[in-house]
Amino acid sequence: MNEISSRGAGVLFRDDLATSEAPVVTAIPHQLAVKRLTLTDFRCYNQQRLEVDARPIVLTGPNGAGKTNLLEATSFLVPGRGLRRARLNEITRRAADGTIAAQQWAVAAKLFIGDNEINIGTGCEIGEASENGSNGRDKRVTKIDGTVVKNQAELGHYTSAQWLTPQMDRLFLEGASGRRFFVDQLIYGLDPEHAGPVAAYNHSLRNRNKLLREGNFDPEWFDSIEESLARQGVAIAVRRLEVVARLQAVCRASSGAFPGAEISMVGQVEGWLANEPALAAEDHLREALRACRQSDASGSATSVGPHRSDFAVCHGETGMTADLCSTGEQKALLIGIVLATARLQTEERGYTPLLLLDEITAHLDKARRTSLFDIILDLGAQAWITGTEDEIFAPLGKQVQHFAVNQGKIEKL
Repeated sequence: MNEISSRGAGVLFRDDLATSEAPVVTAIPHQLAVKRLTLTDFRCYNQQRLEVDARPIVLTGPNGAGKTNLLEATSFLVPGRGLRRARLNEITRRAADGTIAAQQWAVAAKLFIGDNEINIGTGCEIGEASENGSNGRDKRVTKIDGTVVKNQAELGHYTSAQWLTPQMDRLFLEGASGRRFFVDQLIYGLDPEHAGPVAAYNHSLRNRNKLLREGNFDPEWFDSIEESLARQGVAIAVRRLEVVARLQAVCRASSGAFPGAEISMVGQVEGWLANEPALAAEDHLREALRACRQSDASGSATSVGPHRSDFAVCHGETGMTADLCSTGEQKALLIGIVLATARLQTEERGYTPLLLLDEITAHLDKARRTSLFDIILDLGAQAWITGTEDEIFAPLGKQVQHFAVNQGKIEKL
């Protein structure tokens, strides 16, 4: 048996504290901050340790230098697939010819929430191909203060992060799936329990779609799966509606140079919930799933449920839908929503989330850049900000920590 299996991934997490009890946060904290980040065979990094303090962190360097990889590593300190939504075997370090150079990757971090210290380690061992040619199973392991946790969703009770990446600049122009993922990511920071129904629903959805592809119309199988889809699907829709309503109160007001926004969840399930209680909505969803089995079989996909809902955004001042706004206004709306979420989380959970802002200054004029920096500093958030030009961040001076990144090497400026 290899070391990761026999020792609970202890070989991966060199920074973990070997305690036998799960951590408990007892004080009311005010800031979540990474103090030490250690990467092992992660993307372009063989072994890299970064020591920082609670101030915002600026990472500058040319494209492809490894800046985003550091943000992605930090994003694995919260539940989910990280800011790139990558498969586990895509993350491990590769050789110059593109072949896998390591069979495991790891991220370890020492964090503080107020006065409370937490050590988190997470990593993956890449499964080896079996003799019959099938791929091995990649295994993700997560530890909190030296204790292996059964579900990475437990991270949400101790850490939180919100992020924006250049790929999200087209969020309002592309399909609804990206917007659903975006709003769920916002919700995870405000309500960590949301991850449970989402995971359960997606599992049942994959099972139903598999039956549709195989042409297996066993009513007992469908009834069982659709019962889970109805229960978990309505729970997801209810939580989305509740959190978006709370967030709307904060988003409506403009923030510095960033416009306010009108936000809502729209979809068939949400329509039912507007007029009837959750149990009645479950009945409606269950009946709709049963009624569309044959029509869904033609496309091998489930046509009804919260996985078809959308996150609608309008400019708070003009009333224009986000997809019709200019590129700059779309970026400003996105930033405003993420900042509003950070403010709401600080109020509701007692601490600011980590902010991972990849190439955030693109499409922002000087006034909006200045406003963004001022808001981050006022929030007291540890923001990780990347860019290619040092001079854009020069006005921040000693209020931030500035590192130069080039070819996977990091130098403090």
